[in-house]
Parts: sequence; structure tokens; C-alpha cells
Amino acid sequence: MALKIGIVGMGGIGNTHAGVYQQDELAQLVAVCDVKKERADEAAAKYSVPAFYSLQAMLSAMPEIEIVDVTTSGYENGSWHYIPVMEALSANKHVLVEKPISNDVREARDMVQLAGQKGLYLGCNLNHFFTKPAARGEQLIAEGKIGEPVYIVHKMGFNGGQAAYAGPGAERWKRPYSHLKAFLAHPFSVLRHFGGDITHVQAYLNKPGVRKTANDLMYSINSVHVRFENGSTGYLLSQRGDAMFGLGGWWSFEMAGTKGTFVIENCVEKLYFWDADKPKDSMASPTPDEVLDTGIKDFGATFPARIHAFLEDVSNGVPPELLRASGRDALATLEYTFAAIRSFEEGGAVVRPEALPNLHGDITRPI
Repeated sequence: MALKIGIVGMGGIGNTHAGVYQQDELAQLVAVCDVKKERADEAAAKYSVPAFYSLQAMLSAMPEIEIVDVTTSGYENGSWHYIPVMEALSANKHVLVEKPISNDVREARDMVQLAGQKGLYLGCNLNHFFTKPAARGEQLIAEGKIGEPVYIVHKMGFNGGQAAYAGPGAERWKRPYSHLKAFLAHPFSVLRHFGGDITHVQAYLNKPGVRKTANDLMYSINSVHVRFENGSTGYLLSQRGDAMFGLGGWWSFEMAGTKGTFVIENCVEKLYFWDADKPKDSMASPTPDEVLDTGIKDFGATFPARIHAFLEDVSNGVPPELLRASGRDALATLEYTFAAIRSFEEGGAVVRPEALPNLHGDITRPI
């Protein structure tokens, strides 16, 4: 039976989610909500559902709603998430929230704690590993073809350069760590998805002269070195349109182990695999042993895949600790982000992120 969905926040992302729900057999979009009346009314007409101008009003009028999808924005793309998420959880509704889960790690901890106390599903739209290349990478790891992890290198950001710089932007971006808080949820989620929990973080942040001249507060260049719980290392580079990315494009991920290496290019597009057990010239660029070309160019393909996974998990009643891209997973990305900020503020010190909430497991299910 289709799950009844109400969306809060009918900007661009809210409309993207609405379109996905209307095409998914596991979902029934039944209401839209926005504090801006014209946005709510326009979306209501577009999707043939009632419009509301507050979450309380929506839940009061439509108690049958099972999932509240929070797609609001705010400072650093996350400051308007906390109140609707907490209101929805308090009303005993499952929640899917856009990334970042919040721009404040304390608020994120509150959300995850309340969802756990209520026994509700809290998911986050960490959609970058809901792709065919990522699925093949997972398969390679599961088949033992990567071997013992050695390193991960991940580049993700925006192409640009000095000529394309248009100034500090809207108020929500006029903060030193706005790029980190708004954007690093995605690359940190991918690093953790493939590499496991991160135990140590070291970060260096910067911005080019054109931003300094414009009195732009944003540290738009983020260089982060990490250590994973399994002992391997990782490196993340993200920049917000200060330069052009070369090989691999705007999104590239390389995971290497003692038996093989895979690279994902542009998130949805390609995967390359090199089998280290096969003889290769140690000084030459080796030819990939496998190339997966999905033919997909549109990053928007990640939204239906990720949202469907959430609907599947809720429909199937999976144990909360097995929810894909959960609120706890999103909290992890924010703990790493705040560890990176602290590292930078302490001159590049190595920082240990705060521990995540314990996974208690379901005593009624076998482990």
C-alpha cells in the first residue's frame, strides 16, 4: 500500500521530490506546505493536492499522513530543518529531510535522539551513492576484489574560475563555513559509505584572492585528510567554483585496496576497475580491466533512486539501524564537518569527531 506523503518547503528541491513521489508506486503525495502562500498554492495546483501554510495545520487537517518530507533550506541550506523535523517526529510521523540534516550539529543530535526515542524512521537525502556505479563498487568490495583498503581520494565541488565569480551571494552564504556545512554532507557520506566510520580529521581551508578582495567570508576551498576506523586513509577536496576540475570531472571517487582499485566518474556516469592481481607495468597508466558506462548523464537520476529506497525501507519495516542514509548517517557527516572546522581553527590539528549514538539493535531479531 502506498505511503501517504506531505512535503514541507516547495522550492526547487520540494518540487523535485514531489515529482518523484507522483511517479513512485510506493508513495501517494497528499499535501504540500510552505510558509510562502504563493509557493504552496502553486504546488497544490500542480500536483492536485491541498495546500497548507504551516506544518501544524497540515498534520491537524490530514492525520493520515505517514511521512513528512522536509525540503526547506535556510542559512547554509540547513537552518530551517530543525523545527519542522522535530514537529513531525513529535507528531509520530516518519521523516525524510534534505541534506545537510542541519547546519548545527547540536540540532542534528536532537533530531536523531528524538527519532530513536519515538521509534520512527528519520532519513536524509544523501543521494550520491544511490547510483549504478556505486552499486558496482559495493559489489566489488563484497566480492573481495578490492582486498584490504589502502586509500580513498574523493573530489567533489563545482567547476568555475576567477572570471565566473559573481560575489559573496545571498545572506545564507555570507558565513565562513557555509560551503562546508551546506555541501560536505555529500562527500562525507560517500567516504563513510565505502570506507566506514571516520575516526580522525585534519583540515585546511582557504579562499582565493578574488573572494578576499570582495570581502567574501566563505572558506570555499576545503582540503580534508581523514583516517578510517579500519586503518586506511582518505582525502577529500571540495571547492566552490574557484577552479576547473580536471580528470574525473566535478565528482570523482577512487578507492584502492591490496587487490584492486575502482574509480567512479561524475557520480552517475562511469566506473572503472583495475585488478591488481593481473600483471601490469608498475610505471605506466594501466588499462582498466572493467568499464561500466551507464549512459546516464543527468545527476537528477539520483533522486528517484534514493527516495524509492527510503520508501522501500519504511514499507518493509526494516530495523532502524538498517535504514539506508539514515538520520544517524547524516549526523555522522555533520560530526565530521564540525571536526574539520575545529581542526582548521586549531591550525590543522588532528581532531577526533564526536561519537555517534549507540546502535542498540532489535532484541526481537537475530543478529
